[in-house]
Amino acid sequence: MVQDAVLKNDWIVACRSTDLQEQPIQVMIMGERIVLYRNEEGVHAFKDLCIHRGAALSLGCVRDGKLVCPYHGWEYESTGACVKIPQLPADQSIPAKARAFKYGCTERYGFIWVNLGNNEPEMFSLPEFNDPEFRCVIWGPQSVNAKPPRVVENFLDVGHLAVVHEGYLGVASHTEIGDYRVHQDGTSIRSEEIEVFQPDPDGSGQAKHVYYTYEILRPLSVKFTKRDRETGNLMSILLTVVPTEEGKTVAYGVLSFNYDTGTTDAEIVEFQNMIFAQDKPIVENQKPEELPLDLQVELSLKCDRVSIAYRQYLKELGVTLGTA
Repeated sequence: MVQDAVLKNDWIVACRSTDLQEQPIQVMIMGERIVLYRNEEGVHAFKDLCIHRGAALSLGCVRDGKLVCPYHGWEYESTGACVKIPQLPADQSIPAKARAFKYGCTERYGFIWVNLGNNEPEMFSLPEFNDPEFRCVIWGPQSVNAKPPRVVENFLDVGHLAVVHEGYLGVASHTEIGDYRVHQDGTSIRSEEIEVFQPDPDGSGQAKHVYYTYEILRPLSVKFTKRDRETGNLMSILLTVVPTEEGKTVAYGVLSFNYDTGTTDAEIVEFQNMIFAQDKPIVENQKPEELPLDLQVELSLKCDRVSIAYRQYLKELGVTLGTA
């Protein structure tokens, strides 16, 4: 899995910021076992492996800002260098080879992100997160037994809202999707607004048309914004996923609102969990499991323009994980 050079050189979500406290934790990213830890300098990611005897560093602790191996007490500073070996006589220097393998790591938008390629790419923008006009709610983790591109494309699929999520995100009497275009300007890929009829799009109990704009931010990170033209209400969801093991994906999200939803954070998360649970059996049983990048393999409609743009984007980048 880690051989996908495109994903390896991007930021991939590892966990929520709140998941990483005083103790180190283990996460799986693209089949790699990684330890995360936090100290006064910030967040850090190493291969979850002590160079000495292969112990999992995630079973250790953080002492004076250093990651301590649980097996023999070796201490690693944030650069990955081992700075203390308790068994070594005082007159002997620590071998230069005694160091942990360090990955790029950053904290943004309520999540910890890891860059396996250590090339420190630019992070995509999520302006709502730091905008005082918006309330942001962190969602996830949610696991699904499917390849990441299938999970992402499902999120970009406007045509299923009135079918899979009937009564919540659409109604059976309004399944038609009008034509729209997708525009690409440099690295920005964004749809025009798509009209969607929903039974209760803002919690007011009033059925109405709202307008969705989809954005492709990265191979594993996408977003939509829902706008109410009557009230000016905006609601957006960032979806970002991590391939953990072969055939398994974990999803996270940020839900942002510029209006009072009348619901608690827990209620918002519960609703999103319910929506994801409706999608889950669909995505887990799609065939082929890999997303076909050849547009002739599956039949597409005009309403699938965002999905088509996503497939073309993955093909242009050369993403191989979960694609065919």
